[in-house]
Amino acid sequence: MKTSQIIIQAEKIVRTFHDGTREQSVLKGIDLTVERGEFLAIVGRSGAGKSTFLYQLGLLDTPTSGRLVLDGKETSHLNETEKSQFRLFELGYVFQDYALLPELTALENVAVPLIMQGHAIKDAYKKSAVALGRVGLGQRLDHIPAKLSGGEQQRVSIARAVAHDPKIIFADEPTANLDSETSEAVMDVFLDLHREGQTIVMVTHEDEYASLADRVITLSDGTVKSSTHKKS
Repeated sequence: MKTSQIIIQAEKIVRTFHDGTREQSVLKGIDLTVERGEFLAIVGRSGAGKSTFLYQLGLLDTPTSGRLVLDGKETSHLNETEKSQFRLFELGYVFQDYALLPELTALENVAVPLIMQGHAIKDAYKKSAVALGRVGLGQRLDHIPAKLSGGEQQRVSIARAVAHDPKIIFADEPTANLDSETSEAVMDVFLDLHREGQTIVMVTHEDEYASLADRVITLSDGTVKSSTHKKS
């Protein structure tokens, strides 16, 4: 059976938040499809709903209404335990604050999700070392986060996201806390992964990094204002 080229299908995604008696619709019925292997960037002004939308697509939050299918899986039919397992085994995440455990080494930080998946510790460490080597940190395995630069910490988080070969990587402002040179190094890692066929959905406020993606969608006031494909 041929694998579908559509890996993300979002239909009429609405996310409404309640603050006392006030109701705020952050997402207002967004439709989106993402092809397998595509690098998609989501841009827009602060408050446009970029990170909120990413959280819906990545099963980190639940839409108020709408339909989301990930790799052929109808996510509305999943309970919280099933969603947690889907996130653990099928998805990878990179956040702007790195989200590393400060007392663990780079190798141990990458290994944690693999151990949670049931891998033997020796196997988890082997896979983690390979992942860290892919992002240029093969010589930094035993360093704790405090002994790593911001760019190195972000590369550890990318290694953690890819060590289990996820179907999709979701990245939320991955260069927000980094200087220009370090940001470019991090983006080079994403581009290498993309060239290997990795599907990536990235929120960014940096137009120069968004332009590296296959497609850029711009959110404005909770809706898709535009969708632009890279010129070949």
